Amino acid sequence: MRYLIYWIILLISTPTMAAKNATPETLAEPIPEFIKTSSELRPNNTSESLSHISANLRQNSFIYCVNGNLNTFNPQMAISGLAVDTLAAQIYNRLLGVDPLTYRLVPELAADWEVRDNGATYRFYLRHHVAFQSTDWFTPTRTMNADDVVFSFRRVFDKTHYYHDINGGYYPYFDSLQFGDSVKDIEKIDKYTVEFRLNAPDASFLWHLATHYAPILSQEYAQKLQQVNRQGQIDWKPVGTGPFMLEDYQMDQFIRLVRHDNYWKGKPRMEQVVIDTGAGGTGRISKLLTGECDVLAYPDANQWNILHDDPNLRQTLRSGMNIAYLAFNTSKPPLDQLAVRQAIAYAINNQRLMKSIYYGTAETAASILPRASWAYDNRAEVTEYNPEKSRQILHNLGLSGLELTLWVPTASQAYNPSPLKMAELIQADLAQVGIKIAIRPVEGRFQENQLMDKTHDMTLAGWSTDSNDPDSFFRPLLSCAAIASQTNLSRWCSSVFDDALRQALLNQQLASRIKNYHVAQEILAQQLPVLPLAYAMRLQISRYNIKGLVLSPFGNSAFDRVYREQETDISDENNKGSK
Repeated sequence: MRYLIYWIILLISTPTMAAKNATPETLAEPIPEFIKTSSELRPNNTSESLSHISANLRQNSFIYCVNGNLNTFNPQMAISGLAVDTLAAQIYNRLLGVDPLTYRLVPELAADWEVRDNGATYRFYLRHHVAFQSTDWFTPTRTMNADDVVFSFRRVFDKTHYYHDINGGYYPYFDSLQFGDSVKDIEKIDKYTVEFRLNAPDASFLWHLATHYAPILSQEYAQKLQQVNRQGQIDWKPVGTGPFMLEDYQMDQFIRLVRHDNYWKGKPRMEQVVIDTGAGGTGRISKLLTGECDVLAYPDANQWNILHDDPNLRQTLRSGMNIAYLAFNTSKPPLDQLAVRQAIAYAINNQRLMKSIYYGTAETAASILPRASWAYDNRAEVTEYNPEKSRQILHNLGLSGLELTLWVPTASQAYNPSPLKMAELIQADLAQVGIKIAIRPVEGRFQENQLMDKTHDMTLAGWSTDSNDPDSFFRPLLSCAAIASQTNLSRWCSSVFDDALRQALLNQQLASRIKNYHVAQEILAQQLPVLPLAYAMRLQISRYNIKGLVLSPFGNSAFDRVYREQETDISDENNKGSK
């Protein structure tokens, strides 16, 4: 009977006809030609299948199945996707981290830090004896020190830096924060002390350094690449201080990581981790059920309850710092009119989205800021579902027969497990009020291209971050500067909104910051550049014998403590439970 249910899961997980018939447009930033063609400059490219890897390394490795795109191994240059959500915590470390239980900043590569000049100066005291990974393409001669920290951040904010323009010079997260305008200088005080000096106090600064967008790279590796004129390799054959290092990469198939034996926190328990990127939703479920996949990231919510009783699987669920939203291109008529955006919002049945997409694993969003945030405004209200009011607004505007395009990412994410299905539901809702929606599925880093072309009308999007500071949501998604960095999908710009965000950074007092963030939320509610849709729980399913896996509300945690329990131990545990 159980296997009959599993086949039903596979059937209901298949794409709908609209999704099947739509042709996804791959607008991803192209992978450098030397990565695709030169075996000398790319990781070892073997013909091993994942099933072969799984069979031979069963006890001392695990397979992590995830659907996503990879356009770089360097999270500094990514908006989202595998580089940020999965790989960053394995390959790299940051100066600071975030405790997934207490939501507090914790030391990482910086053993300690000081805040000076009322938040305009930050001094970091680095750990000693932190080893970089020794790979087939680089053997370090020294451990991590202040030179590496200075190099990593100067590359981002100093446009004259010798590595700034390598691989495009595009740092979307920090560009959206105007990082280059905020940081006056970064100075090496001594071998293990670094100081950032800002042009003005910034109460959110530490939190931005604690995101996965802020890894510490090896300056020595960069200098070696410069000597042989292969600087572009730095973002495709990574070298970090994290628990695992890159061993093999098969584009659109898998990424194999091997243990960093000299990891500063101690040797990871698993010898290898395989990131399986080659299967979609149905394929990943099939692999999980047959044991070819040990961990399933971002499972479809409709599979959650049905898999609940399988004794071989463990389900993990916890609240997440994320938001799914609908972005209106406010620079393009007729969506430059507030009334049109309001009409669309009234027409969307959000409760149906909750039931049909999330199956009880999300709540309706009233603000772009997650409810778990300390700056969330409890006065925020969910836009009412009122199709009659929507029709009346459109009639008054003389916009009968309105036709719009909706851009939709094809990959599932923590904040939206079924984006194409959600798009179809929104399409049906808007048809009821006379708006015809053409769904345009897009693969890859579609945001940059569509914003540059300015051709989209609406975009289904979302955001998650490993920061508990509200600034990590507001500025990357809706500030004026974020239009140029191509993370502001609405192309909306408000000087009043930006000023509220700026004022919130000038004071370390929490009450003052909350007041300004409430003002920002009020402006968004009045102007509606985006329609908040859902705050999703983070979901994960793993084989029962996989232990030590931590699901963080902020993003992926490192896999260094993950291990596979012996089958005999599982049998003993099950026997005890049955007595």
